Amino acid sequence: MLMLPARAGRRNPKSGQRLHMSEFERWRSREAVGPGGPLARRIPGFAPRPAQQKMAHAVEKALESRKTLVAESGTGTGKTYAYLVPALLSGLRVIVSTGTRTLQDQLFRRDLPRVRDALELPARVALLKGRGNYLCLHRLGVTAEEGRFATRAQSAEFQRIRAWAFGTRSGDIAEAGEVPEESELWPRVTSTADNCLGGQCAHYDECFVNRARREAAGAELLVVNHHLFFADLALREEGFAQLLPSADAVIFDEAHQLPEIASDFFGVTLSSHQLRNLGRDTISEDLREASGLATLRPAAEALEKAVQDFRLAFGIEARRDHWDRVAGTGAFKDALRALHEHLEELTVQLETVAGRGPGLANCARRSQALRERLERFEAGPLDEIAWFETGPRSFMLRLTPLSIAREFGSRIAGLGAKAWVYTSATLAVGEDFSHFTGQLGLEDAHTARWESPFDYASQALLYVPPGLPDPASRDYTLRVVEAALPVLRASEGRAFLLFTSHRALRIAAEQLAGRLDYPLFVQGTAARAQLLERFVAAGNGVLLGTASFWEGVDVKGPTLSCVVIDKLPFGSPEDPVLKARSEAMTAAGRNPFREFQLPEAVIALKQGAGRLIRDAADRGVLVICDPRLLSRSYGRLFLDSLPPMPLTRAQADVERFFREAGAVDTDTATL
Repeated sequence: MLMLPARAGRRNPKSGQRLHMSEFERWRSREAVGPGGPLARRIPGFAPRPAQQKMAHAVEKALESRKTLVAESGTGTGKTYAYLVPALLSGLRVIVSTGTRTLQDQLFRRDLPRVRDALELPARVALLKGRGNYLCLHRLGVTAEEGRFATRAQSAEFQRIRAWAFGTRSGDIAEAGEVPEESELWPRVTSTADNCLGGQCAHYDECFVNRARREAAGAELLVVNHHLFFADLALREEGFAQLLPSADAVIFDEAHQLPEIASDFFGVTLSSHQLRNLGRDTISEDLREASGLATLRPAAEALEKAVQDFRLAFGIEARRDHWDRVAGTGAFKDALRALHEHLEELTVQLETVAGRGPGLANCARRSQALRERLERFEAGPLDEIAWFETGPRSFMLRLTPLSIAREFGSRIAGLGAKAWVYTSATLAVGEDFSHFTGQLGLEDAHTARWESPFDYASQALLYVPPGLPDPASRDYTLRVVEAALPVLRASEGRAFLLFTSHRALRIAAEQLAGRLDYPLFVQGTAARAQLLERFVAAGNGVLLGTASFWEGVDVKGPTLSCVVIDKLPFGSPEDPVLKARSEAMTAAGRNPFREFQLPEAVIALKQGAGRLIRDAADRGVLVICDPRLLSRSYGRLFLDSLPPMPLTRAQADVERFFREAGAVDTDTATL
């Protein structure tokens, strides 16, 4: 078990010596983030705000009392500093978990060093990611020996990876900037929990994952991400070695993502990717370890063919649906039976050669585990939702819990007495936190909310275009585009158009092509990071995106001066998870729309709207095209949850707003 060092205790920030309580009081978080505190003196441009100081004090109290705090902190309050300062000053062992790897890197490489240096604290800090983010020396060698690449570009990328591998200390693939993050080579040179050889690996002592874990074990503040945190909870439950060290406190940033991520990790997943990798790795390890079993490779190839046939049994179109919608058809049953038989055959053969080497032994364990997962789907779910998702050549089968509240609560309780801090800019519906706390079973949490310090009354304008039809209308997206065009001309581009479906995005992209005098960037035509970089570089671009652009995007400055949202982001009523949970709530005499679907949509809209004003100098127009915002009774809940900005239905007001903004300097925009 990995353990953090013994509790450091409160120390003098300059000498590192243990502090007497009276001395420590002078360094309490309220002073550290105050106007005359060390952050204000030592971090250029740092401007402490009352909300930030109040949040820091609330976090400090939660850490000291080992209690649970749920805190919504509006954009611009400085919540990162508000929790880092008390965390570093507490003397506790703290884990900070972020929503994405990008935010994780930003926190560790930018925000955390600033705060630690400003406070002059010699605290040991570390960064830990999931194993798929680190180069695997064993799999790098296997890929080199195979020498099989689909294109010359892939071969060139592999040579760049090998060159980087000789010089890297961390093995973190985020450092290899010359190889795109979405490169198909990364899965071939990184490991997963399934294919890692563990202590049997010849590179175990020099393994980058193990090195990162050793550094984590010596840290007083450890930065992880939500996926790694929940992976550790799942592995802990199964009796494997813990991925994360024990801690006195856990702080979740971007905590609104937790319910969905927890649902994934507390469920069961079986994918075409896992099955194909098993077949490919079996062939590679057979070559390396010389099993001598002539039928092993044909069995692996037969499994890969069965995976392909099983994908076709779902139909050509990509879809997301309930398992029962396909499980009863004859063709699907035949494809499922064939997949099971070929997986069974490969499992039997791998068991006979598992003793030939660690690689084949690992493949045997994986094959058995995947077979057991497949049997779970064949047997039918218990208190779970059985559903699937398909892509052009892929499928993913999922069993998702109907509710995670009890399981999350019990697993958290099993970790012992700790302080728990959940923070985000979007946790409450109006002033009510019950939707978030209810999903995670946080019964005794203290809740607090601080508004953004930005002056939305002068910085922003909310425009609801008149005359648009009900979103269920067949021509709705076409009408949205027509309503958005004059706004885009008034804003001179510099806009995000956010859609609630990929279908709507495709229609809008077709309609806008050739009709704008500004660069058009469409999600799916390049990697997300590349699109954002090009958008900022253009200075007057129009970017079309779906869910992945509704949150986690931080473009400051006039380059992003308009956000257009096509409709209120209610989940699709045909979504298998939403449908099953709604039916369960109805059966229990509850109102799924009011208690689940509406709060989810309110929080999602807050995230999308939050892309607009990211700085005290920003100005912009938020366009929400959905007429239900003003015509339905529940529209008031959406409006009350948005920042307090003026509302208009007149296009002339939008044009006047942008004229009054005057000339802009797009060079000041930043990501």
